[in-house]
Amino acid sequence: MAGDSKKLQPIIVKRIKKGGHAVHGGAWKIAYADFVTAMMAFFLLMWLLGSTSEGDKKGLADYFSAPLKLSLLSSGSGSGDSSHVIKGGGQDLTRTTGQVKRGELEAKRSTVNVHQLKAEQARAEVARLEDLRHKVEQRIAANGKLAGMAGQMLLEMTADGLRIQIVDQDNRPMFASGSASVQPAMRELLHELGAVLADVPNRLTLEGHTDALPFGSGAGSERGYSNWELSADRANASRRELLAGGLPDEQVLRVQGLASANPFDRRDPAAPTNRRISIVVMTREAEERVFRATPEPPDEPETPAAAAEPGAAPPPAVLPVGGAGPAATGISSPAPAHR
Repeated sequence: MAGDSKKLQPIIVKRIKKGGHAVHGGAWKIAYADFVTAMMAFFLLMWLLGSTSEGDKKGLADYFSAPLKLSLLSSGSGSGDSSHVIKGGGQDLTRTTGQVKRGELEAKRSTVNVHQLKAEQARAEVARLEDLRHKVEQRIAANGKLAGMAGQMLLEMTADGLRIQIVDQDNRPMFASGSASVQPAMRELLHELGAVLADVPNRLTLEGHTDALPFGSGAGSERGYSNWELSADRANASRRELLAGGLPDEQVLRVQGLASANPFDRRDPAAPTNRRISIVVMTREAEERVFRATPEPPDEPETPAAAAEPGAAPPPAVLPVGGAGPAATGISSPAPAHR
């Protein structure tokens, strides 16, 4: 019996599962390489944006705001030509029969004419300025208080952009006599213009003009307050009123006083219409010309003002944007008081 009991004992099988640490693969290397590539592309983009001029940035912005213009300027004979106005690209496979290898198809390259693209951008900018001109006219006509000043405003398209001129009249002056104090009607007009000009991205140039009657008394000196300072102060006062109307400060590019150097009525330099404020909504090309006009250092010392050539016109008085003080760069000979 003892032998039988030994045979009936159950057989227990014990399975031992070997454990261990999991071996890490190389997936993290791929993720790290993607991260480094993305960071390199990001810093490259930041470097390109930092080295790009303002004019090029505006050109890129205009391109991406209207990307279909590129398709209009490029030619193609794709499958979309027959049913769409915009030229399609690529080879129409329905016009070929049989099996054609890729290398046997004639490769067509669509090239973009840079001059045509710039011309298209210039036409679009002119159209935007023309629309701005109509908005200004409608805004002034809708304001009953400013209806009387409509005859004092002159809007015209020039090579530098849209020029808005506000001329003076004897019965409705823009400033107090002999000062840069803005009259109420002129202040309200500038507020309306500031609200309208804030809707366009173009930069502005403000110019102050006076008539040919010299400012100051006969006892004054050449370093006294003249038409140059007066025109510059009036232009800067107009800038402040435009900002009060909603115009962003960084939209003003240049403020300058020209005195009577550029009269409106050349036949009568003392006419009231020569006293005016000019606001030029600049095109991109005009703005780039301003940025490119960097003065070069002179080769020899400049000629003193006392030894300057007789009859030479002094330079315009230019105020830095944001400045409130008078500019003293212009020189004018003293004479009887200006109105």
